[in-house]
Amino acid sequence: MVEKNNILVSDNVVWHHATVTRARREEQNGHRGVILWFTGLSGAGKSTLAHAVEEHLLQLGCRTYVLDGDNVRHGLCGDLGFSAEDRVENIRRIGEVSKLFMEAGVIILTAFISPFQEDRNKVRSMVQQGEFIEIYCQCPIEICEQRDVKGIYKKARSGEITQFTGISSPYEAPDNAELSLDTSTQTLDACIKQVITSLYKGVQPILSRDNKQK
Repeated sequence: MVEKNNILVSDNVVWHHATVTRARREEQNGHRGVILWFTGLSGAGKSTLAHAVEEHLLQLGCRTYVLDGDNVRHGLCGDLGFSAEDRVENIRRIGEVSKLFMEAGVIILTAFISPFQEDRNKVRSMVQQGEFIEIYCQCPIEICEQRDVKGIYKKARSGEITQFTGISSPYEAPDNAELSLDTSTQTLDACIKQVITSLYKGVQPILSRDNKQK
């Protein structure tokens, strides 16, 4: 066994290079693979925005998938709790899965609180520059609590839920996110437009002229 990214892995495992390459998949898809990483407090609108952006991308003919925090904890990360250590492992697993989706030429959208900057940076370091787009859903905790239909903030305030981000566990806002959206004041449509527009920009845009905006 050898240590890789603080994880013990077998030293007898060799990466198999497929004949169907990422470039060929991206050519077929008509767009590049990328990780759109939505981060922010619970209630900040990460999942709502991620799914809305996916719907828009689907209408543009893109290959997409959303990894949602709650859904992933039903399976892939079902054995993890919410301790600091488990949160780190949760994001590590999501990062690895996201990278695989991206290598398949898919636009992968992730909606996770992902509270620690170091963990988000580790996922960023797994891929090449421009392949990880961090989207900070910025929203005051007071607004997040007002949106809390599940009552989890109330439970966190009363101590029923421990290690809750923003209450009893810290959230580290991104240092230099590619996009910072104020989801407390901007409409959902305005946020969608900013995300989609960003995918047409840059030296190596994710979307091409063939993916016409609607």
